[in-house]
Amino acid sequence: MSEYDVVVVGAGLAGLRAATRLAEAGRDVVVLEANDAVGGRERTDIVDGFRLDLGFHVLNPAYPAVRRWVDVDALALRRFPVAVGVRLDDRVARVAHPLRHPGSLPTTLRSGLVRPADLAALIRWAAPTVLNARAAKKGRDFSLDEGWDRAGLRGPLREAVLEPFLAGVIADDRQETSDAFVRLLIRSFALGRPGVPAAGIGALPAQLADTARRAGAGIRLSHRVVSTRRRAHGWHLGVEGRDAVTARTLVLASGLDHALDAPHPRTRGLQTWWFAADEAPSADAALRVDGRRRGPIVNTAVMTNTAPTYAPRGQHLIQATCVLPSDATENDVRRQLDEVWEADTRPWRLLRRDDIAHALPVQDPPLRLRRPVRLDDGRYLAGDHRDTASIQGALVSGQRAAEAVLADLAR
Repeated sequence: MSEYDVVVVGAGLAGLRAATRLAEAGRDVVVLEANDAVGGRERTDIVDGFRLDLGFHVLNPAYPAVRRWVDVDALALRRFPVAVGVRLDDRVARVAHPLRHPGSLPTTLRSGLVRPADLAALIRWAAPTVLNARAAKKGRDFSLDEGWDRAGLRGPLREAVLEPFLAGVIADDRQETSDAFVRLLIRSFALGRPGVPAAGIGALPAQLADTARRAGAGIRLSHRVVSTRRRAHGWHLGVEGRDAVTARTLVLASGLDHALDAPHPRTRGLQTWWFAADEAPSADAALRVDGRRRGPIVNTAVMTNTAPTYAPRGQHLIQATCVLPSDATENDVRRQLDEVWEADTRPWRLLRRDDIAHALPVQDPPLRLRRPVRLDDGRYLAGDHRDTASIQGALVSGQRAAEAVLADLAR
């Protein structure tokens, strides 16, 4: 039986950050991960030579936690344009960030999607938080739907661009999510240029795991914790098919594992379809949405236009994302992709469909930026459900849980 100061259950972003901080402080810490790789929801698999992330992910280098704890340069980030292609009845229009892509401003204004009154409403809604994040924390919080109504944001900019685009980001196509949370997300998009690591999103937790190991933390893969029992001087952990482990303190960073008898957040789900093609349907690397809202897809992108490393040479990878629950069939998805990309998708090969039922914790209003990381029984929680539903929230929650452990052990 192995004994440690701290056992962290779960090698996702939160668990790896917690383990790193604890090891840096000189604590004897081990991470137990049920799967055969680190990362949790941030995982990349190789399928027929293609890099398939577990669902469509992006990494935003503007997040403060990413700037502090991640070597973004080492990830060789391939960045998407800060723009959206919008399928309309008679054409595909393109709306781009005016500061990131100043040359696209005339095209954006001619798109017919950005009316002066709607643009003024968007600025009225988003600008205070873009200029100062604290603005999102002031006053009463509403649902996103109500927040847009109160700002006077209506018309095609809302219905054809923002609603489908954000549905794929927050896994919510009814705009029930906290308005304050979405304004913080928009701030991160305005300040940063999201992308994907050249080797897939799994490169992010792989880097964090290397950092944790260098700090002195142990990481054990394929170690599924099936029970936790309180003892007089710590915790006894039963591990499936392995020897038991004991620890003075326990950090639960495994999300929704019901075997651990911990609070579970409500979640929202996403579904991603991955297709391989011999030819790209477009040279545009921007995310594309269906402004007509005629099908289950909320966004789609030719991944290899941004990151050619996601496919074998001469091949292309296309993702299409839907909000769960969804009863969409492959035919439904292909039919909409035909129209959105103005392409014949029949030759495309379906590589995989990812149904991520617990993609993101629900962020209902009012927004709570700091949920407790201490449990009454002496255990600690880490995960984006303790902060914000994002990579930023996951990393910060791991740091907060580790600091709470260190403070309590010092006492």
